Amino acid sequence: MQNEKTANLEHQRHTLAHLLGAAVMELYPDAKLTLGPAVDDGFYYDIKFAGSVGAEELASIENKMRELLPTWTTVTHQELSKDEALEYFKGNEFKAELINEIAERGETITLYTMGSFTDLCRGGHIDDLSTIDIDSFKLDRIAGAYWRGKETNPMLTRIYGLAFETKADLEHYEWQQEEGRKRDHRKLGRELKLFTLSDLVGAGLPLFQPNGMIIRKELEEYLWSLHKRKGYDRVWTPHLAKESLYVTSGHAGHYMDDMFSVHGGTSKEDFYLKPMNCPHHMQIFADNQFSYRDMPVRYFEPATVYRDEKTGQLGGLTRVRSITQDDGHLFCRPEQIGPEFAAIVGIIKEFYTTMGMMDGYWVRLSLRGDDHSKYLGSDEVWQTAEKALTDICEEQNLPYVPAKDEAAFYGPKLDFMFKDAIGREWQLATVQCDFNLPERFDLSYINEQGEKERPVVIHRAISGSLERFMGVMIEHFAGAFPVWLAPVQVAILPVGEKFAAYGEKVKQALDDANIRVTLSTDESLGKRIRQAKTEKIPYQIVIGEKEQTSDTLTVEGRNDLKLENISVQDFIIRITEEIKNRSL
Repeated sequence: MQNEKTANLEHQRHTLAHLLGAAVMELYPDAKLTLGPAVDDGFYYDIKFAGSVGAEELASIENKMRELLPTWTTVTHQELSKDEALEYFKGNEFKAELINEIAERGETITLYTMGSFTDLCRGGHIDDLSTIDIDSFKLDRIAGAYWRGKETNPMLTRIYGLAFETKADLEHYEWQQEEGRKRDHRKLGRELKLFTLSDLVGAGLPLFQPNGMIIRKELEEYLWSLHKRKGYDRVWTPHLAKESLYVTSGHAGHYMDDMFSVHGGTSKEDFYLKPMNCPHHMQIFADNQFSYRDMPVRYFEPATVYRDEKTGQLGGLTRVRSITQDDGHLFCRPEQIGPEFAAIVGIIKEFYTTMGMMDGYWVRLSLRGDDHSKYLGSDEVWQTAEKALTDICEEQNLPYVPAKDEAAFYGPKLDFMFKDAIGREWQLATVQCDFNLPERFDLSYINEQGEKERPVVIHRAISGSLERFMGVMIEHFAGAFPVWLAPVQVAILPVGEKFAAYGEKVKQALDDANIRVTLSTDESLGKRIRQAKTEKIPYQIVIGEKEQTSDTLTVEGRNDLKLENISVQDFIIRITEEIKNRSL
């Protein structure tokens, strides 16, 4: 669902794509235009140039756009027959392909004219380009792109443009992009020794270093603590299963291309690495005889699943093939859906409040699309499930937006969208309502009348996946993690060797309080302080004559924090409280 402001910006971006096409045709009349859509940060146009056009030509193309902009005060359109349209774009095989497809679908072929430029288009423009802030857009970069994304098709030149409502919005976006490059989790992951990517291991299969494993375990334990008090039980399932499990679940028919197959060298049996945990959890539930008194039954498992993501789409931790979900499935009665969803929403809000990401969050209510053949289950089941989620959004007063064709193949879901510290949006937590898998696995519990009754399954993941969430967190905190997450929480830095013994005494006290601490005496004090700051250690304790004599500490922290003459015990109380409260 688009609000008026969002729709207007999309139309503005689409119109600027036409302006880009017009500028190119004036400067390069032998070029062939193909497609020029609006995108999330602006627009692009894919073009077949007769010669070579590179980044150095962007300035002249942009200048031509600005020259044309004031003259585009009206937009007109006309409808043409297939033959008329083919004649108009004679010599452009790309437009001809599009025209033939439009005609085959029985759709109207429309051309839009702005200034002296006419293009094949469905519409969606602003009427008067002279109203656009001339400083609110710019050409950004050039890249190669295959026609319609197929490697067997001709290579085209894609020119990207940025476009926003105002100059200030554009400048903010550019700042955000630059800040994002500084915070890149792949760069910080190397510098802070958090994870390793190995060609020998394989693309999309990250290895976690000791520092990264500390963060990972802290997140996992926090997530378990939130679930434990809500009545979840931990379970464990293997990493692979027979094909028959996925035939029953429906994954074999809807997900097989994304699964890894495994062949036993000794047994010669065929298996699949699990792409999801839910079929395994169905088997755990099925091996029990639950009554209505036991419902709901809640399982929690931070388990690794495997999906054959395309190599070109893999990147750092945010797109991987080994995906550790903080996964949970609960089995409940239909009348328990509302309370259980409310409890899950409570967990999500607490977790993301702790991470400092609740400002401006919203929820996508992901619904089934028009092509029902892509989904499991009857229309009646889907209508029931979608109504249940809509009611929950209303009851919980969630800022939600319905989105067709975004549901999982087995049920609708709520996808929670959060912003990081620099305002970038991430889809993280998800909750799904499923009436289909209980039916496919013939799950039941005994109701009050002693009869079998079908449960409803709720799938939920709070962080989404630990790998992707860690990538987001590294960038969100720019590697400067809050104390409870920091791999090293305190660095002890004696001024010289003569103060090392007192440093060891302080270190032992912090070790005994379960605080992660290092002590170093190598190199100069200045170099060690710089190193501690480079490693983004939250607290540095400098120990010299004054501290040793008075049996106190001088502590430096973030945001110019300085604690002088503080006792070891008082510092332990302070930092322990900070860790316990998971303070930001």
